Amino acid sequence: MSKQFNVPPVIFPSGGDPPGGPTSAALRRPTPPFQPRPPATNPIPFLSFDVGSAAQSTSFATPHLGPTITTASSNFDEEPPLLEELGINTKQIWSKTISILNPFRPNPNLHSEADLSGPFLFFLAFGLFQLLAGKIHFGIILGWATISAVFLYTVFNMLAGRNGSLDLYRCLSLVGYSMLPMVLLSALALFVPQGGPVILVTAAAFIAWSTRVCARLLLEAARWDEHPGLVAYACFLIYMLFSLLVIF
Repeated sequence: MSKQFNVPPVIFPSGGDPPGGPTSAALRRPTPPFQPRPPATNPIPFLSFDVGSAAQSTSFATPHLGPTITTASSNFDEEPPLLEELGINTKQIWSKTISILNPFRPNPNLHSEADLSGPFLFFLAFGLFQLLAGKIHFGIILGWATISAVFLYTVFNMLAGRNGSLDLYRCLSLVGYSMLPMVLLSALALFVPQGGPVILVTAAAFIAWSTRVCARLLLEAARWDEHPGLVAYACFLIYMLFSLLVIF
């Protein structure tokens, strides 16, 4: 026996608008496109998209760099050269070098003010010429220069006693400037056969040159003229050691 169910009837709308719903005219009306709200007046002009109005409303003061640049350039012109700030006087070094080239009349007045710029250049040049000869003696040269200055300073003050006025700084300066003949010897040795009589005679002449110049400058700088032979002998020992680096 079949069981019957009560199904409610389905009613399809045939026309007309449902109650409370939108009308067909409202449904068919086209939706207007999105239009952004016009921006309000922006108090900050550089954030506005209107470049023309921002350029008109914004005014910047034109910078004037003329006086500043002129002042900076004038201050730069008044600055001393870099070598003078480092304590390197090229004119003084050149004058002292020219005076050393004359072994018979060196000018002791030029060496009254000691410096180490010229001696350092001479030691460096001596080492470079030795390097061209295949000998690396930079450390030996600087070590011997320091020991030589201390040795000559000690010997001179022992001989002069209270009358000596030679300090170690000036002694190192004079020993370094008197190295100029040794520098010339090391350059000449590049073109002379090693171990021959020519290089020995040439070395003896340059040793005598350096010895005479150094002894003369020491006696004049310290204003002490006693026992010049002993001072010259100490200088001879120093430059003979340097010449051995060139000969052998």
